[in-house]
Amino acid sequence: MIVDCHCHAGLGDGLTGPWDTAAHLHAYLERADRAGIGRTILFAAFHSDYAVANREVARIVARDPRRFCGFAFVHAERDRGRIEQLVRESVAFGFRGIKLHRHDARITREVCDVARAFALPVLYDVVGEISVVELLAREYPDVRFIIPHLGSFSDDWRAQQGLIDHLVRHPNVYTDTSGVRRFDILAEAVARAGPGKVLFGSDGPWLHPGLELAKVRLLGLPPAAERLVLGGNILQLLEHAGAGHGRVPVAHTGGAVPAAADPWASEVTL
Repeated sequence: MIVDCHCHAGLGDGLTGPWDTAAHLHAYLERADRAGIGRTILFAAFHSDYAVANREVARIVARDPRRFCGFAFVHAERDRGRIEQLVRESVAFGFRGIKLHRHDARITREVCDVARAFALPVLYDVVGEISVVELLAREYPDVRFIIPHLGSFSDDWRAQQGLIDHLVRHPNVYTDTSGVRRFDILAEAVARAGPGKVLFGSDGPWLHPGLELAKVRLLGLPPAAERLVLGGNILQLLEHAGAGHGRVPVAHTGGAVPAAADPWASEVTL
């Protein structure tokens, strides 16, 4: 089972670029099917109200809960004081993680405390500010942090190189492969930190999932190691996410999936 851990979905409301305009999945799904990608984690495009955006993602997930799983997108500053509310609602939709972006605001203790309370992994795009990873890893050793793009979507070699050190030293820090253009540094990350710290992601629908998958295939990993990167690692991170907080149907999502009927929960064991 190949799982794409990084894909956006739904409409943004900013109209300044693809990232806050629209993340349509039609072409992505055709490309993912051809590449053999069976499951995808979805989170919203950039939006001025993530409560609205998360509900749209929930409706998309509810249409095919075997294919999709959601992460709650939050804005650490604008949503200050209501992070718990947003995440609680999203967990009720069946979401199993939190997504936030330095482009919006820097991560806060409020976000990390909520992630800890709900046992959710946090996918935080640091936009090259990797120094915060040291603080996150030490202050919240029981929260799993996924730092996408090996620390920098803009191909900041210094940030990416530095993030590898964090991957090696901190058991609760992971990265994803999306948008990493320097192949040798991706290979170095796997070699030094181990295949258990790297997750396959595409940053779809804007990047081609087949192309992003090809990078992982070209690493030439042993089959067991490749299985970890391509799906095993993220499924293990999701295994107990949101445990104890009940994933129940919510009317305006179009019918989220209850925990007892959750198709992802039944297949997280490798």
